[in-house]
Amino acid sequence: MLFDNVTIHLKAGDGGSGAISFHREKYVSHGGPDGGDGGNGGNIIFTVDEGQNTLTYYKYKRKFKAENGANGSTSKYHGKNGEDLILPVPPGTVIKDAESGLVIKDMSDGEDLVICKGGRGGWGNKHFATPTRQIPRFAKPGLIGEEKEVILELKMIADVGLIGFPNVGKSSILSMISSARPKIADYHFTTLAPNIGVVSVGDERGFVAADIPGLIEGAAEGVGLGHAFLRHVDRCRLLLHVVDISGSEGRDPIDDIIAINSELERYSPELAKRPQIIVANKCDLLPDDADLTDFKEFAEVRGCEVIYVCAPIGEGIKEMVNKTFEALKDLPPIKIYETEYTGPAIEEDMTGHEFSIHKEDDLFIVEGDWLRRVMNSVNFSDRESLMYFQRVLKNSGVIAALEDAGVSDGDTVSIYDFEFDYLR
Repeated sequence: MLFDNVTIHLKAGDGGSGAISFHREKYVSHGGPDGGDGGNGGNIIFTVDEGQNTLTYYKYKRKFKAENGANGSTSKYHGKNGEDLILPVPPGTVIKDAESGLVIKDMSDGEDLVICKGGRGGWGNKHFATPTRQIPRFAKPGLIGEEKEVILELKMIADVGLIGFPNVGKSSILSMISSARPKIADYHFTTLAPNIGVVSVGDERGFVAADIPGLIEGAAEGVGLGHAFLRHVDRCRLLLHVVDISGSEGRDPIDDIIAINSELERYSPELAKRPQIIVANKCDLLPDDADLTDFKEFAEVRGCEVIYVCAPIGEGIKEMVNKTFEALKDLPPIKIYETEYTGPAIEEDMTGHEFSIHKEDDLFIVEGDWLRRVMNSVNFSDRESLMYFQRVLKNSGVIAALEDAGVSDGDTVSIYDFEFDYLR
């Protein structure tokens, strides 16, 4: 079975924290701060792998995390940047935001996508030295990498889609017009996954065709296999509607066309309006006195051209290929899904980071993941470091939020393991 839809969780690497360090060396009079910067966290990048045609890579692993940046070190040594995590996807993969369902990117253009950006590394204490603050005992923590849950949905890139009931000869036709070799047998649901092939019409011209299996009545509601594969018809510019004109299985070809088009309409009204050519297969099984008047009138009313073929012996196949190629010349290019989702960018400073404030008795408690990282970088026994911490609280909106929550002079504020009395 084709694996073509999956939800995965992604986490970019966190930035490393800057170092707090001072240079000490014999016979060197002015050492000063020399804490290095933290490394940047690794990005998560989607790239198109032309050799893949399923999402099986993600079948057994659904969580992916890029490498964190290393912390800064002494002697102004910069922490190592985290390695980017490269995730391959087949051509035609559409990436959506899991929460909203909006399209982030259609990978059909072949260009890479940085889906989650790694956090920037924090500054070491060497950056905070000034003429009046010559021994800063604090540094900046690294920023947290982006985290996202996305849906990967494979929609095959094909100009032409062969649709129709099981066992009408779609796979046989594809094997005759291209080098694709789908499994063929005289029973329903022989084909369990879409097959795709390149059809040549000479002089390096041609088109891509896909056999869409398993469409039966009720497919749009999940009956049979068709509901799993209807998405692969989405991009097709032209549909070849294959029917068993002989009715060898006791079905009427007109009823088959109506039923399949009804499923397309339920799945996507826009898809049901795509131009169709009716391919009447198994014409060799028709009796000599067969009356096709009703069938021809039905096709004429629908505005569909009819081509009679016998796939096993190649009768009518060349005519079908040529007419398909000519029809494609007047049709718009393959559908590309426009980007609908734009996520928030990584914050370059503390402003805008989320936090919460709640009150327990007379204690105001402030919490936030980024605040925990700030706490790890502050030297609370150093006055200048405390002043830096106060600026972070003010610039991030924590002080204003505390005042909105009703804090007053003398009230106790708790930020993880650190408590202080609030004073204006």
